[in-house]
Amino acid sequence: MKPNIVFIFSDQHRACTTSLEGAAVQTPNLERMAAEGITHKNCISNAPVCTPWRASFLTGQYPLTNGVFLNDLQLSTNRPTLGTCLKDDGYRTGYIGKWHLDGSQRAGFTPPGPRRQGWDFWAVLNCTHRYTSSDYYLNDDATKRKWDGYDATSQTDVALEFITAADEDDRPFALVVSWGPPHNPYRDLPNEYLKLYPIEEAEVRPNCETPSKEDLSGYYAHVTALDHELGRIQNLLEQKGLMENTVFIYTSDHGDMVGSQGEQRKQKPWDESIRVPFVIRCPGQQKKGVTVNKPINMVDHMPTLLSFSGIDIPESVEGRNVSGLFTGHEPDGDDVALTMCSAPFGEYTGLPWRGVH
Repeated sequence: MKPNIVFIFSDQHRACTTSLEGAAVQTPNLERMAAEGITHKNCISNAPVCTPWRASFLTGQYPLTNGVFLNDLQLSTNRPTLGTCLKDDGYRTGYIGKWHLDGSQRAGFTPPGPRRQGWDFWAVLNCTHRYTSSDYYLNDDATKRKWDGYDATSQTDVALEFITAADEDDRPFALVVSWGPPHNPYRDLPNEYLKLYPIEEAEVRPNCETPSKEDLSGYYAHVTALDHELGRIQNLLEQKGLMENTVFIYTSDHGDMVGSQGEQRKQKPWDESIRVPFVIRCPGQQKKGVTVNKPINMVDHMPTLLSFSGIDIPESVEGRNVSGLFTGHEPDGDDVALTMCSAPFGEYTGLPWRGVH
């Protein structure tokens, strides 16, 4: 029996901001997931910015191969992707949330067809950084709709509906849920979460000399809000008896400096920008409650998911199948991670070298 796939990722969630790593942030559902699954300590964003990560996640290719090395570039339709491979294999596919792969028209409608890269059910906006009652499009309807309240909660409602309907289908299902937070704006969320992190009490990392505690407290609040939504999905999978045959993953596209090293946001070569959470529960899992330290890359996600599904990995893929890290077998390839920052490190300087090895 082919496994179901539920792949959840947030935008700009750094690995160090979870209770798994001792941060003063409440992530009890991620802890529960880790206790039953496997935590990957060194999951690296090879290109710590939104659009390149998403293109590499779907294609298994590095940005300079798939051509999406900057934000707001459109992913071409001339190569196999995770969605097309799963759909061609008979999966019921769905994508919910932020897309950011259809070019510079952030509020535009992505029509059904190749530009949706194999995802049939569609509750998506290309890109927004509003997290309360923002716009989205549903399936084939080009009329804008609005999420009800906090976007991540409403998106999770739709995810639960998708899973419930898919459970009645004979086909395996694959669902990607793409939440917008904890990407700034940091305080666009329900007050019940903001109240958990008083501004004056916000935890500050030692390498953050001039912190904005207001930003940090909002960032932590978003993380806890998302953790609540993660728990809702986890609960449904368990209640329906689906967890034992589901590859269930939580991760993020890249991190956020939030003042560390005197920097903000992403596209920086430091840990806060490039290292993201990665927790997995999967069929054939040999152990639970353990932490794996070997590095994995964003390009590894696509071939690994295809391997779990028994689908041949396309020759175009540059990432590794690392499913063996979770099922007790050594993966192929070197234990290395590559990261690239398109700006400012990719700018021409007139010097012979623009990087350090």
